[in-house]
Amino acid sequence: MALRREPHVLVVGGSDSSGGAGIVRDIETISALDLRTCLAITTVTVQTHEAVTQIHNLQPGLVADQMRAALQANAVGAIKIGMLATEQTIVAVADVLRQNPQIPAVIDPVLVSSSGWPLLDTGAIGVLKHELIPLCRLVTPNLIELAVLAGSDLAIDEDAALQQGQKLLTAGLQALLIKGGHAAGCRSTDILLRADQEPIRFDAPRLGGSMRGTGCALASAIAAHLANGSLLEDGVRKSKLLVFEKLRKSISRD
Repeated sequence: MALRREPHVLVVGGSDSSGGAGIVRDIETISALDLRTCLAITTVTVQTHEAVTQIHNLQPGLVADQMRAALQANAVGAIKIGMLATEQTIVAVADVLRQNPQIPAVIDPVLVSSSGWPLLDTGAIGVLKHELIPLCRLVTPNLIELAVLAGSDLAIDEDAALQQGQKLLTAGLQALLIKGGHAAGCRSTDILLRADQEPIRFDAPRLGGSMRGTGCALASAIAAHLANGSLLEDGVRKSKLLVFEKLRKSISRD
């Protein structure tokens, strides 16, 4: 059978039985941008929209084998990484990225569920920061995740968030997009930081509602645009607009 040569995004992450986030949201978003998806599942979760009740982690070697098989079978233009759960899985995923440095990776650092359930072992955060994140083209933390990665208190304003972001860049990150969804104010501003460049802000009205999986959708959309050859800044801009419109429509239906 001939290999599939149309651009694919390889999604590495956990399942969500509710369909609100995780791989389901990734596939939905990437498909909306007319790209195909291939998968490496790291974790199977049992959850509703309100709570996570069970987590079952796959063996790290199996995760890496899924990634290698997907890369062999398809023309993968970008990799989107979500829930990893354990230190061993992080190391396995990092090994595959090192073997494929030409493929841009976008990581959404999934640390805690919306209901507060820990989704990454506490001891694995250092490994995530030092072994995997520097291999990725972009990291997309919200303010809570940013504080954890920076080893700091939650940023109370934009200046504090920028300081935390610059600290991470100094530690070896290529670029990060600080998401403003958890900030206050009538505008939601995401900030793209890259070494030796001025911050770039992506601004939108703050909508009076919420939807699970927006972080998954944003990172997946950015990965899809990178797979299609977009520059990082253009991919971020298009992806923020896509997620904004999706959230706006969801709120209007409710």
